[in-house]
Amino acid sequence: MIAAEDLVALVRNYNPKTNEKLITAAYEYGRQMHEGQFRKSGEPYFTHPVAVAAILTEQQLDDATIITALLHDTIEDTRSTYTEVEQNFGHEVAELVDGVTKLTNLQLSSSETKQAENFRKLFMAMSKDLRVILVKLADRLHNMRTIKAMKPEKQQQKARETMEIFAPLAGRMGMQSMREEPEDLAFRVLNPQGRESIIRRFITLQKETGDVIHRITSDMRHELEKAGVDAEVFGRAKKPYSIWRKMQEKKIGFSRLSDIYGFRIITRSEADCYATLGAIHQRWRAVPGRFKDYISQPKSNGYRSIHTTVSGRDGKRVEVQIRTREMHEVAETGVAAHWSYRDGAPAENRFAVDPAKWIASVTEQFDSEEDHDAFMEAVKLEMYSDKVFCFTPKGDVVKLPKGATPLDYAYQIHTRIGSKCVGAKVDGIRVPLWTRLKNGQSVEIITAEGQAPQATWLDIATTGKAKTAIRRALREANKERFARLGLELARAAFESHGKKATDKVLEKAAKTLRLEDTETLLARLGSAELTTREVVEAIYPNLAVVRDVEVDTKRAVVGLEHGQGFERASCCQPLPGERIVGLAHRGKGVAVHAIDCAALAAYEDQPSRWLDLHWADGIHPAVYTVTLEMVLGNDAGALGRICTLIGERKANISDMTFLDKKPDFYRIMMDIDLRDAEHLHSVVSALEAESMVASVERRRDPGLEAAPEAAE
Repeated sequence: MIAAEDLVALVRNYNPKTNEKLITAAYEYGRQMHEGQFRKSGEPYFTHPVAVAAILTEQQLDDATIITALLHDTIEDTRSTYTEVEQNFGHEVAELVDGVTKLTNLQLSSSETKQAENFRKLFMAMSKDLRVILVKLADRLHNMRTIKAMKPEKQQQKARETMEIFAPLAGRMGMQSMREEPEDLAFRVLNPQGRESIIRRFITLQKETGDVIHRITSDMRHELEKAGVDAEVFGRAKKPYSIWRKMQEKKIGFSRLSDIYGFRIITRSEADCYATLGAIHQRWRAVPGRFKDYISQPKSNGYRSIHTTVSGRDGKRVEVQIRTREMHEVAETGVAAHWSYRDGAPAENRFAVDPAKWIASVTEQFDSEEDHDAFMEAVKLEMYSDKVFCFTPKGDVVKLPKGATPLDYAYQIHTRIGSKCVGAKVDGIRVPLWTRLKNGQSVEIITAEGQAPQATWLDIATTGKAKTAIRRALREANKERFARLGLELARAAFESHGKKATDKVLEKAAKTLRLEDTETLLARLGSAELTTREVVEAIYPNLAVVRDVEVDTKRAVVGLEHGQGFERASCCQPLPGERIVGLAHRGKGVAVHAIDCAALAAYEDQPSRWLDLHWADGIHPAVYTVTLEMVLGNDAGALGRICTLIGERKANISDMTFLDKKPDFYRIMMDIDLRDAEHLHSVVSALEAESMVASVERRRDPGLEAAPEAAE
């Protein structure tokens, strides 16, 4: 275990003005609090907080963060309290220790719903003070270094959590050293055979080719001396997991993987970076499509560097990163550079990113995601993304994740532009919205008034920001549609009781049911989340007595003369709950039509045949057939899934006809027996929610109604 004076010496190396007494006091306090506690390995527990603090000195972090590392488990695992820590070490340290404690208690690898909620809490903690996550990352790194002492199942859980959450998060923060080592340690646990095979191949390759890194480093130094550039050159073999990931992505074996060596050149100035690039490209052939200039187009976490891949000795590809010393500090420590110290004062690194701005950019779209699946998708998109840089017609730069489309670009410019997008031009050529954008392309968005986001856009968009905006717009659009349906249902329901669904009545119903406003009430009614009975009874509780009465199908319609029979018109197939009108046919009884049936237009000049009807109160049996026309994806099990959905909603399929069948979709007409309009909306809503259902429409055909002459 590192002694207190040795830890202080590590801090003093980069911060001569450090508060040695406070760090020593924190060391002694932590040691006393953890006295008698041991790790799984048998070592005293306090060796862990000290090791975490030592890791953070490598990032040259401030005193408050180092002290937090020493105390990060005291509130959770010892008799220490927040108040005691605050009294001894100040409010700032107490808040940081409390923040780390809360993060430790999050079960980040739990069920999907809980995981989403815990991610929200993680980002919330980060937004308060990013140093909390810096301590947690160092804590996780030391735990991964000592993971062999844990039980096998615990090792698997921690390794997966590291690979899926902490390593990508460190990478997103620009902390490469805090990403690569934990990632590789997790790889050792999750796939030991894969890692060992890569290491064995490396050893074999070194025997065959000798010390490639030393030779190429010497060659690069020689070329830079010739060009008059003063720079340092470092080379290394890539980490086993990095190589494994490339093998998986490219679906190739180790022998075919070329760029397994990486070289870093640290220059004195930005101008020297470009001079170095020229010298490297003059000596070695550049690999097309493998050049990125993150100096002119830095990443959002402050990362700046020139990346190029060249063909080295024996045709082997090597990756070269070129940057200045300042850029290198940010590249290694990422957003943590904001707290780095040099010579007793915060390091003035002009490339360090303001953590508050960075966390705001990362979490911008997460706040509005209500659905936990959507939230998790947004988190993963944001954490695992690489960037491409495109230009507006005016020459401004727009940063997007790798694989982004013009639709993502449009939403990145402004939500309003994205919502009205109808097309795009890339480098002056019209392209489909699903086109994948590439670095350096100029993009122009074509918009149109009246355009609205489509459900299919969710499959085109790749950024969390675009997907969130599209979902929000679709929810609003559906709300309007359902509200219109709900209004018709409410009017019919109230009229069936001899009441009026006035604005005042609906406002009162919304208030009684504790809903935000009338529109929300109607939208829930239209989407079958509320029943008309619930709405009516919210205003007229005394009408509740009729709800359990089952209606005789022979007496389902009220307003007919004694002995007069009726039939539902086949052209519009009206349902209980919908407004209806009767049309008398001599010798054939009364045809009951929906009030909006197109076939009624032919009888406008015969008012004497019209009858004012309404449906009887009570529960109607599910015997009223409605025809639905659907377009389904031609996938295995699609039809079975549809039939199951309908059956789950207590509806019966009485007939089905295939109208069209293609390799990728088929169109069917299905007769379903239902109780009422609410029942229909419940079934349709369930079908529309299924990804395999492209469209669902209620079929109404005025041509099925007999002509006036034939009825006479």
